[in-house]
Amino acid sequence: MTALPVPAPARPGPLRWVRPAAVLVIAAVTIGIPLWLVAVTSVKPQAEAIKPNLSLPHHVQAAENYQQSFDQGKMIQGFVNSLLVVVPSVVLVLLLGAGAAWVFARRKGRLVGALYALSISGLLLPPAVITIVMELRQLGLAGTQWGMIAVYTGMYLSTSIFFMTGFIRNLPEELEEAARMDGAGPARVFFQVILPLLRPVVATATIMVMLFAWSDIFYAFFVLGGGDKATLPLNLYQVANAQLYLNNWHLIFAYVVMMSLPMVAVFVVAQRRVVSGITSGAVK
Repeated sequence: MTALPVPAPARPGPLRWVRPAAVLVIAAVTIGIPLWLVAVTSVKPQAEAIKPNLSLPHHVQAAENYQQSFDQGKMIQGFVNSLLVVVPSVVLVLLLGAGAAWVFARRKGRLVGALYALSISGLLLPPAVITIVMELRQLGLAGTQWGMIAVYTGMYLSTSIFFMTGFIRNLPEELEEAARMDGAGPARVFFQVILPLLRPVVATATIMVMLFAWSDIFYAFFVLGGGDKATLPLNLYQVANAQLYLNNWHLIFAYVVMMSLPMVAVFVVAQRRVVSGITSGAVK
């Protein structure tokens, strides 16, 4: 009995490069070109930046542009105000979202299901600005950082609950039962068992909430309004209004670059933590 010949594996054709090349082209057009436009315009003199384009500057004056934009845009004050609003909002969204998701993932019943549907309804229903401002005025929180923290927490809590509930449902309940048998109460189980296991989804939620809240100008404009409590996006709005009529695009884009650098750093660090958390969980 003769063995049948094994056919040689088919060689991948030239079309295998079409999809990666198309992805790279789309990314370069939609992401690379705007980033290059902002970066290259931010180092041009005013005469070359009147009409922003993709060409290299004939004369680079990055230090002067960034220093002038830094001073006029009140960068330090806006940075501190943004931190005072964004960081507490992220902490509240993560803690409240993880606690609510733990309950929704472990409890059963119609009431729990209804409460879960109500909690994630914020994913589909946009917040009403007029109603928010009126409620904050009634509570005495309009124009305050606490009011802005409450708005961001309420806006992004639905997203946190949605992601964390699905993640917790896939965690084995035996870990919690073992902790209870050792005498751990609900608070200890939550902080020592549940939260450490949520590191990948917590990192993802941190990226999302920080990116949205850090760059938000719409709700901050209505809640804070400006002044000494203005965040970086509000300062950018004021700088743009002041410089737009003077065609000072180099100052506007310089402020955009400086405002974006903290979030770029957060994204890089948090992205590594997401990958590390997922791979460590897979190894275990």
